[in-house]
Amino acid sequence: MSLYERVQRAGNAEQVARPAEGTLLALLKKQVQEIVSVDELAKLTQENPERARNEVRSACRRVFEGPMWAYAEHETLDSLVDQLLDALFGYGVLEDMLADESITEIIANGPYCVFFEREGKLEPSARTFTDEAELRALVDRILGPLGRRIDEASPMVNARLPQGHRVNVVVPPVALDGPYLTIRKFSEHVITLEEMQESGSIDAALREFLIWAVRARKSIAVCGGTGSGKTTLLNALSCVIPPGERIVTIEDSAELRFWSHPDVARLEARPRNAEGMGEVTIRDLVINALRMRPDRIIVGECRGAEALDMLTAMNTGHDGSLTTLHANSPEESISRLTTMVRYVADLPVDVIEANIASAIDLVVQTQRMMDGKRRVTEVVSFSFDRNVGRCATEPIYARAADGVSSEWSMAPQWLERAVHDGIASQKEVEQWKRACSLVD
Repeated sequence: MSLYERVQRAGNAEQVARPAEGTLLALLKKQVQEIVSVDELAKLTQENPERARNEVRSACRRVFEGPMWAYAEHETLDSLVDQLLDALFGYGVLEDMLADESITEIIANGPYCVFFEREGKLEPSARTFTDEAELRALVDRILGPLGRRIDEASPMVNARLPQGHRVNVVVPPVALDGPYLTIRKFSEHVITLEEMQESGSIDAALREFLIWAVRARKSIAVCGGTGSGKTTLLNALSCVIPPGERIVTIEDSAELRFWSHPDVARLEARPRNAEGMGEVTIRDLVINALRMRPDRIIVGECRGAEALDMLTAMNTGHDGSLTTLHANSPEESISRLTTMVRYVADLPVDVIEANIASAIDLVVQTQRMMDGKRRVTEVVSFSFDRNVGRCATEPIYARAADGVSSEWSMAPQWLERAVHDGIASQKEVEQWKRACSLVD
């Protein structure tokens, strides 16, 4: 016999929640709210959150004195109290998943269908929300402190948790099966290029090449599909920027981590408020960043009109800048950038592609494989053919489909300059070329 059935038999049937209303947690919540009303608890939470928690604990103790809870073990009651506190003041059923460092994404397709991503693969969660009201209450707790709202008039919203995790919410009538909640988690730990090598995302020769490229102030675009590891690689590249350079980061939702670099200015875009005012776009921030004396500008993702300003910055002295693009191949990134620039400037395609070729030194392509692992699959450079007026890709590195072997096609000319500037020694470059089979 389950504990719920024991509670049902021990208590008055009219006082016990029906099974359709949920589990023992729903029953406990209902009985606690008979002692501490929702309005009273909400007011107390605003005035003194810790006192509100103590009031809930006290109410739980009073509830557990009733005969219907006599069969429950202390460990079970303690667990129920913790779950109730999480549901009322924290993130409810998501609390454990948010605390689990191995989980990278949390998805709720309505209250009864919750998934999480671990090591690139989705798994169903054993815990779900009691009902739609509980899920909506969690959404309100997330958005409330941010001054954001979500309703039928504005059914979609992007936000960020205090831990830095990115949140997307969609509610009816746009969402057909109840509220959809997606949380992209970002670890406090910054993954380095060395760790990416250990995990198999890159090999030793590519790691060394990318370090030289960043220190040689080559402008790099990291391309890939959703969830392919673009931001992770961008952050790893940012970690090797010399400490004497000033970095300005620009993001739609702040995800990049700079725990060790001494001079970082972090800017984050802002959507319109409830009155339709106050929007600050990525493009606004890119333009403003040029007035902040940056050595490096890092745009978390180019997805619109800001592409024009980003290319202009790269071509006017802000070399060594970094960004990411949604593109399934380096060739596709050219057309994507061209399209984005033409959002705001009616320039000839050949002029735009000439700017792309001169602004971006390297394109690093990332991909999520079938087994869920993320790998760098290609590195190319751009060149502009004036005879045909088109930007073309020149292959530098390619990883085989087996994810193990790789092939280097060329050593960029700027490596010789890197030796002259003391970024790498001649001996290191020669050893690297031999390891990449670029010399006889």
